[in-house]
This record gives sequence, C-alpha cells and structure tokens, in this order.
Amino acid sequence: MSILDNNKQLTATVAEIAEVAGYLWNKGWAERNGGNISVNITSILTTGEMSLPALQTTLLPHVLASLEGQFFFVTGTGKRMRDLARSPMENAAIIRVLPHGVAYDIIADNVVTPTSELFSHLAIHDHFNAVKDRRKLVVLHTHPTELVALTHHRRLLRQGELTRLLWSMIPETRVVVPRGIGIVPYELPGSVALAEATIDALEHHDVVAWEKHGALVVDENIFDAFDIIDTLVKSAAIYLNANALGREPEGLSDEQLEALCSAFNLPRD
Repeated sequence: MSILDNNKQLTATVAEIAEVAGYLWNKGWAERNGGNISVNITSILTTGEMSLPALQTTLLPHVLASLEGQFFFVTGTGKRMRDLARSPMENAAIIRVLPHGVAYDIIADNVVTPTSELFSHLAIHDHFNAVKDRRKLVVLHTHPTELVALTHHRRLLRQGELTRLLWSMIPETRVVVPRGIGIVPYELPGSVALAEATIDALEHHDVVAWEKHGALVVDENIFDAFDIIDTLVKSAAIYLNANALGREPEGLSDEQLEALCSAFNLPRD
C-alpha cells in the first residue's frame, strides 16, 4: 500500500514532481543520478499520514530547529530522474523531521536513502521557515549544461557578471529572473559549507549557480522552479550560439533593460 492511495492532493503533487523529473532528463540536465528535488508537503498530509511509523531514522549533521514536525518529499541518492518520472515512490522518500530538528524518519513508501544533498535542501527549507517565508516549498537542483559551462569562465564568476550577461540575451530573462543569479564558488557537494553559501546567495537572488556543478532554485511550486532554470538556459544557449559565430553578442543595452524594469515594475540592480 502506498501513502498516495488515499490522498489526491499528495498524489497530484508527486505527479507534478515526476513530470518535471522527466523534463530534467529529456533536457539533458540530469545525467545518471544528477540533480535532486525536495518539496515541503506538510500542509497536504492527513493526521494519520503524519503518524505513520518510521521505516528508518537518521541523525542530521546539524540541528534544523524550525523544521521540527515538517514533512518532505525528497529524491533518493543514486536514483535517476528518468526512473523517478516513471516510478516516483520507488525513487524517492517521504521524511518527517523529528523534535528539535535533530534527525528525520523515513515514513513512506520504502527505505530510499535521501539525496546526498539532503542537508543543503533541508538547511534551505529551515532558513525560509525561520524567516517566515513558507511559500517557498520547493528546492530544485539540476545540472543545466549551458549554465555549468558559463561557470567555467572566471570573469562570469564575478558578482553580477553572469546575471547581466543572461539578462541581456532575451527580454524574458530580465522579467522571469528579476533578482538575478547568485554565484557560489566551488564547494564539496553535500557539504555544510555549500549549504551555508547557498543560503547567503538566496538572500538577494532568485537562483544560485554552483561553480562547475549546477544550479539551484527555490520557489512556490515545482513548475515555477523549473521555468526559472529553463529561461536561464535559453539565455545561456543564445549567448553560446552567438559566440560560436566568432564574436561577442551585443545583448540588450542598459537602456533597454531599464525600460523592461519600468514596464514590468522590476527591482533594479
């Protein structure tokens, strides 16, 4: 029996996650077991589902106090997005954070060990819970080829450079990603240092680029999170294709970007 059997809202949410997992695979952003997803599902579980027995309990490396009693759908370590798209509950787990945020239980459907990036995900959720921005339910990390390629360019790792470049490639990017891209210098995947640097970058940006690794976005639902990455990749692809013609693309001017800010009431730099 699956936790999905009697909860239509949870079933629909998991189906959306599975759909996006398929997009990530088809886009080429989820090679092998690359990328991971976590979604706060606390508000859509029943009391009975919240009380399910633990299949396994694991200590967290650091206390995440504001997540006490919260529940998350998290993709599994070593699991492939293409398999998640077909069989989400065989390639992900539902976890319950225990009192004081010191550990978590796996409660459904199987003992699937959560992603190796779990602490980064939970630390980000903990941050948004602590600052009372509980609309941010989704954390999506993936490996978009064109964005990763640009993080190998030292100049584009300087504050604001990558944002300005991608904003200038197509007007939609300035509108869809109004606070731009935060840069996190390379850190060991799954490390506390990576989580802390990511949280700092999310204070002022819509999405974070992990140097030579991938991108991470936080949003209210999985489709909006995907759309942000998809838009940035379009801009990155335009830049790389234009550059392949043998010259640096002109891009939108400062005046044209300013006009977008005025037309769409966007924040300035």
